[in-house]
Amino acid sequence: MHPICDLQIEYSLISRGIEKNILPALRELGIGLTAYGVLSRGLISGHWSKARQGEQDFRCASPRFQGENLEKNLRLVDRLRAVAGAKGISVARLAIAWVLAQGDDIVALAAPDVELTAADLTGIADAVPPDAAAGARYGAQQMHSLDSERETSPSGF
Repeated sequence: MHPICDLQIEYSLISRGIEKNILPALRELGIGLTAYGVLSRGLISGHWSKARQGEQDFRCASPRFQGENLEKNLRLVDRLRAVAGAKGISVARLAIAWVLAQGDDIVALAAPDVELTAADLTGIADAVPPDAAAGARYGAQQMHSLDSERETSPSGF
């Protein structure tokens, strides 16, 4: 047997389901977190628009990229753009820096050299509070299988 030392899981400003149960459990057990999807499949990259979405794009099946959900989520990105602009950085760099600023036990698959102040973190929290994203990450059948999106999971997190 080998102890678990790290969990790789999706974590971003708009995919924050791990914050209630999984992240606290990891910290209690001394397990690190490697975050992927920190730009939410490009949604919070700062470059996404409705015009970029083609029929063959896999994101067309994601509720977050459909109809009014997409409109609401792009408004969140606009709010982030204001915070990023004040720091002179891109929305993508800001979003990655936010994930990294959530704890020394978190690494991201892409890590910028941006340091966020307490005021920056407050501005980001105001721009994109928890549960601000519209629509689920995946369709209903896929969402049912994600431990990170349940109140309690079969694994106990």
